[in-house]
Amino acid sequence: MSAVVKFDAENEQIISTNPASGREVGRVPVMLDPEVTTAVERSRVAFHMWKTSTFAERRRIVMKARDVILSELDDIAHLISAESGKPFGEAIAMEIAPVLDLMQYFARKTERLLKPRRVNIGLYQTLGRFSKIVYQPLGVVAIIPAWNYPFSIPLGEAAMALMAGNTVIIKPSELTPIVGLKIGEIFEKAGVPENVVRIVTGDGRTGAALVDAAPDKIMFTGSVATGKKIAEAAAKNLTSVVLELGGKDPMIVFEDADLDLASSAAVWGALCNSGQSCSSVERLYVQESIAPRFTAMIVEKVRELEQGTGDSETTSIGAMASQRQLDIVEDHVAHFREAGAKIEIGGKRNETLDGLFYEPTVISGARNEMRAMQEETFGPTLPIATFKTDEEAIKLANDSEFGLTASVWTRNIAKGQRIAEKIEAGSVCVNEVLYTHGIGQTPWGGFKNSGRGRTHGIEGLMELVQPQHIHVNRLAILPNAWWMPYSPTAVETFRGFAKYFASGSARKTSLLLPQLAKRIRELKRNKFRK
Repeated sequence: MSAVVKFDAENEQIISTNPASGREVGRVPVMLDPEVTTAVERSRVAFHMWKTSTFAERRRIVMKARDVILSELDDIAHLISAESGKPFGEAIAMEIAPVLDLMQYFARKTERLLKPRRVNIGLYQTLGRFSKIVYQPLGVVAIIPAWNYPFSIPLGEAAMALMAGNTVIIKPSELTPIVGLKIGEIFEKAGVPENVVRIVTGDGRTGAALVDAAPDKIMFTGSVATGKKIAEAAAKNLTSVVLELGGKDPMIVFEDADLDLASSAAVWGALCNSGQSCSSVERLYVQESIAPRFTAMIVEKVRELEQGTGDSETTSIGAMASQRQLDIVEDHVAHFREAGAKIEIGGKRNETLDGLFYEPTVISGARNEMRAMQEETFGPTLPIATFKTDEEAIKLANDSEFGLTASVWTRNIAKGQRIAEKIEAGSVCVNEVLYTHGIGQTPWGGFKNSGRGRTHGIEGLMELVQPQHIHVNRLAILPNAWWMPYSPTAVETFRGFAKYFASGSARKTSLLLPQLAKRIRELKRNKFRK
């Protein structure tokens, strides 16, 4: 398998291959300037039409796209599996099903979520004023997703952006471009107007060209290093950016937890998608008194898992998406060995399979000072460390530059919630793990170097609109007391505003009324009012 994306240099094409077999999946062109710039320009022209569409029209398109997905469910799942290496079942469970739920939710709820709202402006209301907030679409939203969830991430963000009235340009990962093209095809079959959804394929140069073309918003999922480059480039045009930059997510298991349930959760949370999830369990902290028994339970359950090509419905652990990612896993496991940790199971490439397969690996004796406990692994590994007290568990979990998700396992729900609120992460589960990205109704994003901004939920929807404040004076018959020209009477009135009106008290403000009337009479007599 190649460590680098395969190119057809003569035709300027990316050759997408199946990481489990090496077979070609398809080819896409490498789009550069001015083609990318033209795509953004056409998308911006289309935006001026699309933003005037009704929520009912947008809903019809998104729900029709959903119907297209359902009618082609298995074919889409096989495509996702072929291009990413993940098991066919996971393609359905972790990509298609969650995004279908997100699509129906925002298709049905966006109009209500973006409904204009009145704002309580306090005592200004007594002056015949009122304020409201209306939500305007941004324009062209550029989506640059990662390769690990090539269908659900861009499609979910696109559906939300469209419902908010924006147009969308998706630049899929060079590792999974055919899935990106499939998303464009789905919207085309759903009847989306021309240039409202566009797909631009290529490598990092294409992504850079898209950022430089100054879309109105950038949604990026990927590494911290690339996220910083995008933020720096976007700053030149003051383009707003939402960044989801990965994690090193902790799972804390207390001695009173349901150990059978928690061990199964740890196996799935660490190994699904071959561990290539931003919210994978990458650090498992187990209370010292139960660590040997809990570790043995995990090893036994891992031993039962079948690893193989993603097209088999019995495969639990598929191939890794790239040679580069497999190399990182090998490096981290080697580091654990050298640092004195114990490989309980796995720890090497699967020699019985030809593709990019690494055995599911459980590691005991891990410690936070080990490099591989700090760097994101993004592979099928589960390092286990121990703790004694609640305070130590919290300290260990927070000892990371990342803060995307975390989980706490205990039968004491009150304790679980108390611990959860002390963990520095964007989403913390109690007796649940990993799947929160699949809940489209809740915000997704992280603390610290796990990113900036949110996708999903009302918080994510607000990233896709700009609030506009409308203020109305219904009693526009008198001049305002703070207008020019100023005078000693004006200054005395201003003192009254500071002392009485700004208190927020109607009773105190009533003391200002005589001075206010005096000031209004002065303004009416003024020559500027003649």
